[in-house]
Formats: sequence, structure tokens, C-alpha cells
Amino acid sequence: MSLGKRFRDITVAHFNEMLEHSEDPVRLIDKYLGSQSEHIRESERLLQQCLTHAASLRQQYTSAEQLRERRDQQAVLAMRAGEEHIARMALQEKLQQEEKAAQYKELYEQSKLGIVELEEQIQQLKADFDEIASKRSYYVARLESVRLQQRMNERMRSMGAGPTPRMFDRLEERVSDMELNARTLREVRGQLRDAWSHAGNAAADALEQELEKLRHKLKQEGWNR
Repeated sequence: MSLGKRFRDITVAHFNEMLEHSEDPVRLIDKYLGSQSEHIRESERLLQQCLTHAASLRQQYTSAEQLRERRDQQAVLAMRAGEEHIARMALQEKLQQEEKAAQYKELYEQSKLGIVELEEQIQQLKADFDEIASKRSYYVARLESVRLQQRMNERMRSMGAGPTPRMFDRLEERVSDMELNARTLREVRGQLRDAWSHAGNAAADALEQELEKLRHKLKQEGWNR
């Protein structure tokens, strides 16, 4: 495991721990995202500088290589022309350019490795940024759910003065009592009607009996009708 990745893992773990214990996770996330965004921008600026420097090293390396080859060719031509002194000078500069090319080539190869590592770190930073931004959306959604739940609870409390199931029970009891009273009143009225009807029939019977007695008495007295 590279040192950069190990440091990244420690940083993410520390951030997650802070997030779990934070009273305002969204604010913490926004602060982290702001810092991470600036870190990404600085890393990208550094990458551009590294690319520019690598290009310069490559130019130095290729220029030294080209000059080395040219001096080698000049040394050959000088020897063929019998100009050993000139050939010696050409070969001396050839060796210098060969050493220079080797030096710049090594620096260039090192810079390429650094660029690759820096590019990987930037990609990881961006992935971390996206992951934390996703967590921010999640926590914002959770906080919105809590806020809406609190509003619903407040609404329910404000509606506490309205009808409740127990109040409907009491209303049901009252209506049942009214229905019972009405039913009892109907029954009493029916009983009274029956009593009046029975009394009327009894009175009529008594009246007929009295009339029959009167007829019988009158017949005995000689009344004939």
C-alpha cells in the first residue's frame, strides 16, 4: 500500500468518525467539500506544472541525443578527411552530450512516474469528493425528512382540540341514550293507547249493561217498545 493511499484511508476514516458524531453533518460536509475542492484545484495546478517541467526535460533529453548523434557523424567525417584533431573535439562533445542526455532522460523518467502518481491521486480526490457529495445529498434528504416529520407532529398537536376517538364514543353514548328515550316514549304512548282502548271498551260494556238493566226494569213496569 502506497503512503498516499494509506494517508487517504486514514483521512476518510477520520472524516466518517467526525460525521457520525457531528450535530450538523451538512455543515461539516460542506466544509470538507470546500477544502477538498481547493485541494483538487491545487493538485491540478501542480499537475500542469509537472507536465510543463516534464516536457522541458524531454526537450533537453532529445536535444542532447540529437546533438550527440550529430557530433558522432562529424567525428566520422573528420577522421575520413584526416582531421583527427577536429574528430577528437567532436568525440569529446559527443561524450558530453551523451552524459547530458542520460541525465535528462533519468530526470524525465522520474517526472513521468511522479505525474502518473499525481494523476492517480487527483482521480482519487475526485472520487472521494463525489462520494462525500453523495453523502451530503443523503444527509440533506434525512434532515428534510426529520423537518417534515416535525411539522407533521406540530400539525397533529395543533389539531388536538378537534374530535378524538373518545369524543366520538361519548357522542355515540349520547345518541344511544336519545334513541333509548325515544323508544321508551313510544312504548309508553303505545301502552297508554292500549290502556285507553281497553278502558273505552270496558266503559262501553258497562254502558250496555246499564242500558240492558234499564230496559228490563221498564219492561217490568209495562213499558213496551
